[in-house]
Amino acid sequence: MSKKLEGNGLWESSRIILPEHKEGYLRLMREKQRRNKPELDDQEMRLIERALIDSYNRRTEVTVSIFDPFDDTTMTGVVTSVNTGRREIKLSRGEDDYSWIKLEDIISVNA
Repeated sequence: MSKKLEGNGLWESSRIILPEHKEGYLRLMREKQRRNKPELDDQEMRLIERALIDSYNRRTEVTVSIFDPFDDTTMTGVVTSVNTGRREIKLSRGEDDYSWIKLEDIISVNA
């Protein structure tokens, strides 16, 4: 195989490709990796909500998996506040370290 096709050789050896074209191509490749959010059934949502409420009532630590189109994130902390109007929880990881997380973005909870 030609060295032009290995690694970054295609971009370095081509005089025709503009930086804007390269950025557009890389953006397109990134968008192809995008995932859809998994659909959770009612029973799974009730289990998630119950674990979050237990953490709030008992002040126990939970690990929450949050959906992201490219890579899910995991946070561990204690639920210190529940905003039912906005459907969010406040997950505290330390004294001044907290995050507001939307219930619709949570895909799993481990107590």
